[in-house]
Amino acid sequence: MAIQESGEMYLETILILSKQKNAVRSIDVSEYMGYSKPSVSRAVGLLRDAGYLNVDRNGHLFLTEPGRELAEKIYERHTHLTKFFMSIGVSEETAAADACKIEHIISDETFRAIQNLPLE
Repeated sequence: MAIQESGEMYLETILILSKQKNAVRSIDVSEYMGYSKPSVSRAVGLLRDAGYLNVDRNGHLFLTEPGRELAEKIYERHTHLTKFFMSIGVSEETAAADACKIEHIISDETFRAIQNLPLE
């Protein structure tokens, strides 16, 4: 099932937060992303219905296998593109912002080519 860029960003955020803490809840996602609680709740419902995450009875969010795979892919793109842009002289702040935009639309072929470039 195809997922929109915003859904990918939610999955990436849940992955990042799960690396920082044992339990991730919607409020954590809301605070991290700066989005309203109702917006996050709606997105969580859509991602759950699409099979990308599960929510337990305590409101903790858990990525399913397809959700984790997609989140890891987006996170890898983000981190590698940020490093790549910094290696060509872009400031860290701009590199991270640009990577966040590009990570969702870059083709697998182009990303692999960038991955194969030596970073300094």
